[in-house]
Amino acid sequence: MSVEAVASAMEVEPTSPNVQMEEKRSRFETDLNRNITFLKKAVTSLETRYLHRVLRTIPSMRKRLDRSVLAKSIQLHFLPEFGDKEHLLKLLEESGVDMEVEQPLATSKGQQPVGEPEVSAYLCLLVMIYLLDSKQNAAGMALAESVSQRVVALNRRTLDPIAAKIFFYCARFYEVEGRLADIRASLMAHLRTATLRHDDELQATLLNLILRNLLHYNLYDQAQKLVSKATFPESASNSQMARYMYYQGRIKAIELDYSDAHTFLLQAQRKAPQTHATAGFHQAVQKLFVIVQLLMGEIPERSIFRQPVLRKALAPYLSITQAVRVGDLSKFQATLACHEGRFRADKTYTLILRLRHNVIKAGIRMISLSYLRIPLRDVCIKLHLDSEEDAEYIVSKAIRDGVIDATIDHERGFIQTKEVADVYATSEPQETFNQRIQFCLKLYNESVKALRFPLNAHKKDLESTNEALEREREIVNEFTRTEFKSDEESDLGEP
Repeated sequence: MSVEAVASAMEVEPTSPNVQMEEKRSRFETDLNRNITFLKKAVTSLETRYLHRVLRTIPSMRKRLDRSVLAKSIQLHFLPEFGDKEHLLKLLEESGVDMEVEQPLATSKGQQPVGEPEVSAYLCLLVMIYLLDSKQNAAGMALAESVSQRVVALNRRTLDPIAAKIFFYCARFYEVEGRLADIRASLMAHLRTATLRHDDELQATLLNLILRNLLHYNLYDQAQKLVSKATFPESASNSQMARYMYYQGRIKAIELDYSDAHTFLLQAQRKAPQTHATAGFHQAVQKLFVIVQLLMGEIPERSIFRQPVLRKALAPYLSITQAVRVGDLSKFQATLACHEGRFRADKTYTLILRLRHNVIKAGIRMISLSYLRIPLRDVCIKLHLDSEEDAEYIVSKAIRDGVIDATIDHERGFIQTKEVADVYATSEPQETFNQRIQFCLKLYNESVKALRFPLNAHKKDLESTNEALEREREIVNEFTRTEFKSDEESDLGEP
């Protein structure tokens, strides 16, 4: 065979779009049937791990959602008592397609087949996701409300994780439509019901949804009261725990409690899953975390801004950090004006406005280190302040807070920075150094004394050794005496 023939035989024809679509549809159908099998197995074995395994596949299933395959599964597995099958098919625009599929079997007593309420709720959840992605928000909102009411009425423990997801997307529809305030009372009522039923997953989800609802309208006082009265379930998933910590961090930051906000945001970063699907959450947490660090007087590490997932999202916050670090008020104001829309969308604009005082303090500190004496007018020009009176007031506050060590000459209108004396020319450093040396020597001597053996402890060992040697001598003498006696008897017994 020639080389050209071999090369032509090895060539692979490009896959057509239709073939790719069929492969994608086939994979989606296989995964959907596998998830339905897991749901039925979760009901029969009462193992929630199968439910969580199915719910973890929602992001990947969402990217490959096929309405024809979903409509086929609804015709096969949807329980008529759970809802209107034809309405779901109409929402998927598949009600006019005739499919020859087997109808779900019913038991002899007319009871529902095992696992079908969970399967029906899962199929409704996929339909809700399809409507959300296709921007059919009104139809999705109506479906979410009916399904959530039906799931709560069934009160099955195997439905709890699916119910949490249904309520999440129900609140998402209201958020997209800009009607979050309309669902707040319903979420509070369902939270009370979930708490009484000890439904931890749904309780954690509803609590986070209510906090998100309140913070969306800047109702921080109500959110703080809710956090202080409600108890977050300890058995909730890490994703819900991470969201709860993030919301608490936002509340504490607004309330000027930056230390607690720093702790909550750090816990949110550690609790959140480290996957590409949670990149948006990590960006939101890091944005608030950077501002809280700056408000605490700390400068964030530059490596945070170099991470590939965070580099683009934190670019405006890097400019703010650089302005705070060098005390450049003009750069701070320019960055704030340039990215005001971004900061308002991130809900950090109010916190960033508080950084103006930090920028001014850093600028005053740089000026005091550079100049021994400087007029207030020059301070006003360098810090881009409105008047000399403002500069005098700000410098006075910096002196009172201990930011700089200086005095203000009000008559002449200048700042006199106190000279830093040569501390090493005095005897104070030598005395301090001598105290440290004495402390180290004392610690060393005490450690050596602790390693010494107790007094006359070796005599006990000697006594026991002498006793052992004495016993050995007695045994040897007894053995020698016995041998000598036996030799004498043998000599006397000879003929």
